[in-house]
Amino acid sequence: MNSLDTTKGHCVAVVGSGYWGKNLVRNFHQLGALKLICDKNEVLLDRFKEQYPDVETCLALSDVLTGEEIQGVVIATPAETHFTFVREALLAGKHVFVEKPLALTEEDGQQLVELAEQNQLTLMVGHILHYHPAVIKLRELIESGELGKIQYLYSNRLNIGKIRAEENILWSFAPHDISVILMLLGEMPETVYARGGSYLQRQIPDTTLTALDFPSGVKAHIFVSWLHPFKEQKLVVVGDKKMAVFDDVSKEKLLLYSHKIEWLQRIPVASKADAEVVHLERMGEPLKAECRHFLDCIAKGQKPKTDGREGLRVLRVLQASQESLDRNGATVLLAENSKLKAAGKGQKPLTIEPSASSFFVHESSYVDDGAEIGEGANIWHFSHILSGSRIGENCNIGQNVVIGPDVIIGKGCKIQNNVSVFKGVTLEDGVFCGPSMVFTNVYNPRAEIRKMDQVRPTLVMKGATIGANATIVCGTTVGKYSFIGAGAIVTKNVPDYALVVGNPARQICWVCECGERLTDDLKCLSCGKRFEEKADGIGSCH
Repeated sequence: MNSLDTTKGHCVAVVGSGYWGKNLVRNFHQLGALKLICDKNEVLLDRFKEQYPDVETCLALSDVLTGEEIQGVVIATPAETHFTFVREALLAGKHVFVEKPLALTEEDGQQLVELAEQNQLTLMVGHILHYHPAVIKLRELIESGELGKIQYLYSNRLNIGKIRAEENILWSFAPHDISVILMLLGEMPETVYARGGSYLQRQIPDTTLTALDFPSGVKAHIFVSWLHPFKEQKLVVVGDKKMAVFDDVSKEKLLLYSHKIEWLQRIPVASKADAEVVHLERMGEPLKAECRHFLDCIAKGQKPKTDGREGLRVLRVLQASQESLDRNGATVLLAENSKLKAAGKGQKPLTIEPSASSFFVHESSYVDDGAEIGEGANIWHFSHILSGSRIGENCNIGQNVVIGPDVIIGKGCKIQNNVSVFKGVTLEDGVFCGPSMVFTNVYNPRAEIRKMDQVRPTLVMKGATIGANATIVCGTTVGKYSFIGAGAIVTKNVPDYALVVGNPARQICWVCECGERLTDDLKCLSCGKRFEEKADGIGSCH
């Protein structure tokens, strides 16, 4: 296990130092643990060099992952990159702290959790409210019985902005509240239903109201909006003895109300009481406590409060809420209703009513006449499948994806958000295309000269993975089960099972079909598979 050497002051790299990442940079630097800041914005990095002259900077994730002194990677990049970046960091043997959400699908989240557990690495999700003194105290009050039997919880997370185009308000604001409610109740909901309104951008909800029904009979709702005249962050917990209000915007963070409901002549009458301010002994910055907890978990081999399993449970509720939104508020059932104490053994997937068709196309997407979609495929928001393209069975096509014309996609491929698969590109079965990666199809394009007769074919062979923001220059072949690192620029053919990184991409090692790095003797320590050298690379032993 890669444990933290506490004799060294530097051990952590922060990837993504913008809107929220700058706060992580500040806190890890104050804790004496910041070695490296990675961001694609050179202007931003220059500012950090002035502010933190003792900290190194870089533009590429590959520089972070190959740094021997870096033991922990802190990821604060857009949500669509989380799966790829976390996976590559874990494969590089780094402990990971990723801001919410863990990933964008339950399947991806499960893969990350299992990868961290297999490699005995810390995987922590940035659900900051777990480290807030007021929330910690609120949990103590609930567990001690101070509030009595919990009946109802509701939260409001409202503000004006920050308005996003790459994710809706549910995924941007609600994860924190979902995380806290699941923690306070210690159980998963049985059913989830959500409604929302899109006012600024088509099919991107600006407000959502999500309702959760729990096996214990407790109900909860979460209202989030970035179209609100002022900032409000409140969580109300209603018990049959007392009510508690956590107000993160107010000076008094936690209040108790000893309100009672009395029945007079069979009519309920409210008996109100004055608010009682709950004293909090330690009111340090929650983010600093969260960052310190990550370092402690690395150093001591402890399980984080908000580990990958906790992040996976939040992701499961988010995904169910999104499913309900897509189906105009339909009730979505969650198959797993066990207490969270047993959740570490794995969770069952969502149980959703089957679609009437053999594949799913979101209403905001377009499939042209002449395109073929395989059974079990999913095509999500704002995507366009052009005429003559063929998509294989069980493919998952993310948001804002363009495919075609005349493109062939094999079975079981996963194409993440903001990817264009142009004419001339062919993907064999099981190919993974990370968020915002780029294919080209003309080597020397000009806007004023039509060159579609000069298309150079690109072949991505079975099982290959292409990391986020990587570029595949046309006319190349990406070998089977090869792995293209995030941000790499591929200008020549990639051998089977090769891991390549950088610009231009260079091979640094071999990887197994399961995605793990091979040892020097070409053995996979994860699945036990062995490989042998061949004239043109390596191949699996039979």
